Amino acid sequence: MGTSLSIQTLLLVFGGGILGAAWGPLWSIILCAFIILVGIGVILAGGSDYLLLQIGLGPIFSPMTGGFVAGLAAATYAHYLKKHPGGSAKDILSPLIDTSWDVMVVGGIAAVLGWYGFLLCGKIPILNQADGGAVIVVVSAWVTRLIFFHESPLGNAESIKKIGWLKTDNYSISWVPWQAIPSRHIVVGLATGLVSGGIAIALRDYLAPMVTSGQVSATAAFLVPYMVVWAITIVGLIPLNLSTGSIQKMPILHAMGLVACLAAIYTGSIIIAGIVGLLTAMLQELCARMFHNHSVNHCDPPAAAILFGTLILNILFKPEFFNLIRFFD
Repeated sequence: MGTSLSIQTLLLVFGGGILGAAWGPLWSIILCAFIILVGIGVILAGGSDYLLLQIGLGPIFSPMTGGFVAGLAAATYAHYLKKHPGGSAKDILSPLIDTSWDVMVVGGIAAVLGWYGFLLCGKIPILNQADGGAVIVVVSAWVTRLIFFHESPLGNAESIKKIGWLKTDNYSISWVPWQAIPSRHIVVGLATGLVSGGIAIALRDYLAPMVTSGQVSATAAFLVPYMVVWAITIVGLIPLNLSTGSIQKMPILHAMGLVACLAAIYTGSIIIAGIVGLLTAMLQELCARMFHNHSVNHCDPPAAAILFGTLILNILFKPEFFNLIRFFD
């Protein structure tokens, strides 16, 4: 694959970004999640972590490159040119191959900037405690809306003034209105947290002796329980991409799953994972109201919830910060 700063890597990222834009944002992240799931399966079978680390979460198809960011940036640019197939940069379902070559090139450029931005995030104190991929997904949405539409991270000023910043006009501008109702996302958040916690703890314990024996790297042993529910629930969004009407109304669970898995890895508690899943569901809806509902483009609420959720958990539990993990040893 080459070093992270090599010309070869840059070209691979650029090419992956063009393909991600051609597929469209949602389908590209579904493909990314599928690759991650296969990579996790290889590791659990005692195989190499190459597919997970270098392909699924590496420079080509990861969420911060061709696996999502490229498609989001290209969709914003296509809407700016009035070429978006769905007529809106909030439409992340439509492939962008039927636009123009420059739309896909923008996806390639966005992927390159996303990859090197991700590497930079790892060097910035405090910010490096958040999930770096989520940081890039959110920041790229803010940057592209500013460049092409002169909107702030909060969205369109007229819409905010007319409806109210955190209001939804009876869910008419909501990101996913079938899940925006509090009673619904709180219930699925709790359930996702409980299930995610159980899966994460089981995988953490299963991989521990494999790390001790040197069969699995410490990085892979962390990422497998951390990412597995995220990948499963992303793949579960296929009906959202391919169906219409009521069949399309899938629950969006991957942020709840990932943040709950991180809580379970730290604490070993399914109960705490359930609570964190519930809180992440509420945080996801808050992020939708803060950064997405009033905007011209898609600012991914799950990514924003992952950004803030992982930042909070890492600061609370890591020994160099509040070190709450000492209560769960």
